[in-house]
Amino acid sequence: MTHRYPTVAEVTDSARKLVSRFPGTCRLRRIGTSRGGRPIQMLSVGHGPRHVLVVARPHPDEPVGAATAMALAERVAHGDGLSPATDPTTVTWNIVLCLDPDGAALSQGIEEATAGTGHTLEGYYRSAYRPVAAEQPEWAPIVSRQLPESQALFDVIDELRPFLQCSLHSVEAGGTWVQLTRDLPELAVPFHTSAAENGIPVQHGTFDALYWESPSPGVYILPPPDLTDRLAAGSENIGLSTWCAPPRYGGVTAIIEVPLWTTDMADDLTPHPEPAAALRDLSALVLDGGRQVTAILDKARAFLPQPQDSPRRRVLEWMAEGLYDLVAESWQPLATNASHPLTTAQICALDIVARRQPLRAAGLLQHLLKSTTDPASPDLHHALNELLTTWSTDFKRSLHLRRVPIPHQVQHQSQTVLTATEAALKVVAA
Repeated sequence: MTHRYPTVAEVTDSARKLVSRFPGTCRLRRIGTSRGGRPIQMLSVGHGPRHVLVVARPHPDEPVGAATAMALAERVAHGDGLSPATDPTTVTWNIVLCLDPDGAALSQGIEEATAGTGHTLEGYYRSAYRPVAAEQPEWAPIVSRQLPESQALFDVIDELRPFLQCSLHSVEAGGTWVQLTRDLPELAVPFHTSAAENGIPVQHGTFDALYWESPSPGVYILPPPDLTDRLAAGSENIGLSTWCAPPRYGGVTAIIEVPLWTTDMADDLTPHPEPAAALRDLSALVLDGGRQVTAILDKARAFLPQPQDSPRRRVLEWMAEGLYDLVAESWQPLATNASHPLTTAQICALDIVARRQPLRAAGLLQHLLKSTTDPASPDLHHALNELLTTWSTDFKRSLHLRRVPIPHQVQHQSQTVLTATEAALKVVAA
């Protein structure tokens, strides 16, 4: 299925079929239950003494990981034996099919919205759902919220003690990059080669890793919690996240990002001619967009579901209460930091964040308004329609975005996982 991303149900069905085809090699088991009572399933392939843990759909608005997960499972199940990483007698692959099934249910429709030749950014934002930070399974532990989804992942890590955890992420727009809990020197060259072969620029500088150690372009090392030179998106409690659990057992975590749409600005290393002015403009962009969506939210609050009953409403209130300001304020020191002159690629990464925050909110609010019957709802719905169309069109035009074919996304992410596994195996064996 290369024309669109698979749904959770389709991935689960594919996993069951793989178990039927390779009963001695593949096993499917439930490792936990979501807050909404949905199963969290893990497919294990192989019987090797060393374990890789792959986590798909940690964010429900990042659909490529589901396709990557099954591509990896198929390859390992066939036991090509071309390398230790794909030899089922050496390595057992454990693939969490969807870490956030509740969120995926709220993002239902994102697969069709991004399918075939009709895919658009606007369609993506009209369908996508991303929970508040305290309800994101990988991230929730850093804000003292232990979700059952987080606990399921921690339990599997404690059980398997994986030498490598690969978290499969995607980004609406930009380039590709990898974040590591420690360097894997042999990852960089194959990663760059795969990106080039699949027509995906490497992201030089990202929103949350702008000043992180970068041993190679597009490869970033998570900083220690007490590092002061970091953006607001990097929590001081990052050591409590599920990303940092495998290192307790000598393992490594790789967070692998691939874009749905990309831009050549992502790897443009030329110094930005006016970074201070650009940052002012981007701060104004995110704040103004946030104000426009919040103004519509203010008119709809009385007839919308209450936050305790609506995950989408919780996200909207969380954003309105200060997320736009937090993003804008985190950029203020960048304009005057002479020791870190900003490149076109870094400004591009921040530009993407400035545009996507109001778009995410507009899509969520429009979805909520669809289910209301208040007389004011149609006018508010129309206003959001105009914002979504205008902002999405401007996003694509301003950054010269082009769609990355789904097979290229999957091929690059799969190859990066395999390369990281080879590199981590050598570290383990050293």
